[in-house]
Amino acid sequence: MTGYIAKRAIESLVVLILVSIIVFCLMRLLPGDPILMLVTRNQQETFSLERIEEIKHQYGLDKPLFIQYFSWVKGISHGDFGKSLIDHTPVLREVTKRIPITLDISAVAFIIGVILGIPAGVLCAVRRSSLLDTIITFLANLGITVPSFWLGFVLVYLFGLKLNWLPVMGYTSPFEDLSLNIKQIIMPVICLAVFPIASTARQTRSSMLEVMKEDYIRTAWSKGLVERLVIIRHGLKNGLIPVVTLLGMSLSMIIGGSVIIETVFNIPGMGRLAASAVSTQDYPYIQCVVFFIAIVVLLMNFLVDMTYAWLDPRIKYE
Repeated sequence: MTGYIAKRAIESLVVLILVSIIVFCLMRLLPGDPILMLVTRNQQETFSLERIEEIKHQYGLDKPLFIQYFSWVKGISHGDFGKSLIDHTPVLREVTKRIPITLDISAVAFIIGVILGIPAGVLCAVRRSSLLDTIITFLANLGITVPSFWLGFVLVYLFGLKLNWLPVMGYTSPFEDLSLNIKQIIMPVICLAVFPIASTARQTRSSMLEVMKEDYIRTAWSKGLVERLVIIRHGLKNGLIPVVTLLGMSLSMIIGGSVIIETVFNIPGMGRLAASAVSTQDYPYIQCVVFFIAIVVLLMNFLVDMTYAWLDPRIKYE
């Protein structure tokens, strides 16, 4: 196990390096110049090329690309992700303030996806071809195809503007006002949870249908075990491996989807910060956010692999 963990740590480090290189280069290939974001239109007309070069030198943007990259990596090794090109604030401090907001919404959406998706899939498999199976399968197919941003606009119009039941924007910490926090995150959580619920239900149904045909399931039935024990103890645990894989991917998609959802609902989280940084070409913010998302994805992949061994004792990591 120790050797496997060390191997995964090395692989994760390589992936982080590749991600950092890709995002670092792609951001600088975008059209436009972040320096022009720092000055007004009137200033742009009066600024000389010498003044613009001076500002670039101040932010280190006049250096060769590989030197800029290694300077950034050196800063990361000391916990310094640089300063914003626009507001001059330390990037890590601002991102750290917004991470709990994104994790709050993402975690709730993920938990709801698990709590609703897996039982729905089990019910469909156990009651195959029934009316319940037909309804849940139809809703799952619909949930997979619905764009999250479109659903967000529909929810805002219906529950925010027409019925006036829920606030349409903003975020309040649950430690400040739990009731208001719940009201504010209901619609964003629904938008982020629809796809995990639908995809998890479909995958669970498919996996359970395969498992329920196995010989050990027929043996369990022949022993006279009650349906609940057969499904949970023998069926569900063996059918969860592909579901766990999908759940790991779903959490990554939820965090990635927060970029759109936080923009729709004006939530000051990490996703909205990344969206605004892209429009202003504020490189340090985008690099820090992508770096954090890459770490989350790698951790989820590692946890998924560890869960395999718990679900199936035959899986060994050397």
